[in-house]
Amino acid sequence: MTPTDPTRSTLTSAASMRVLAHPTRLRLLGLLRERGPQTAAQLGDVVDEAPGTVSYHLAKLASIDLIEPAEPQTRDRRERWWKATTPLTSWDTAELLDDPDKAAASSALQKSVGQAYAARFSDYVDSLPSLPRRWVEAGTSSDRMLNLTVDELAALTAELEAVVARYAEVSEANGASEDRGAEAVSVVYQTYRRP
Repeated sequence: MTPTDPTRSTLTSAASMRVLAHPTRLRLLGLLRERGPQTAAQLGDVVDEAPGTVSYHLAKLASIDLIEPAEPQTRDRRERWWKATTPLTSWDTAELLDDPDKAAASSALQKSVGQAYAARFSDYVDSLPSLPRRWVEAGTSSDRMLNLTVDELAALTAELEAVVARYAEVSEANGASEDRGAEAVSVVYQTYRRP
């Protein structure tokens, strides 16, 4: 990983991408980012795995600096608490294309992330009948085919990232304030040239 951005862990090795590509590790990292510090037992209850299995996966995530030990949140000093080191993880897919091992690891990680997105969206669809109508109306799922140049695609990507960054600041403010009516919202967007 490279320490250039304190809000982002950047994966640069095939080994680190292979570690994160495991579906349980992806989920554990996401839970630590969403919920804050947790123990293996707490995380195990959510992912339906034994604390020993969760501890193994947490050690793997710690080995690539995506998580680190956290201050205990209870008086029981025997519990080991973990937290995410950054709110984001990224890797430069284009930079990895020249190295077959890194390209294969990046591909495996991207597929694992895509499967996690699909599972989360499926959970959302299953929950629709129990959600307040206003929340359902406020969301969307859409796709569109556009004919763009490479520069236009880059501009679209930059604009989407800027919009998400702006709302990430709003999200932080909502998290710090009481009773704003804010709830966890998933944002997934992709821009790419069709093969």
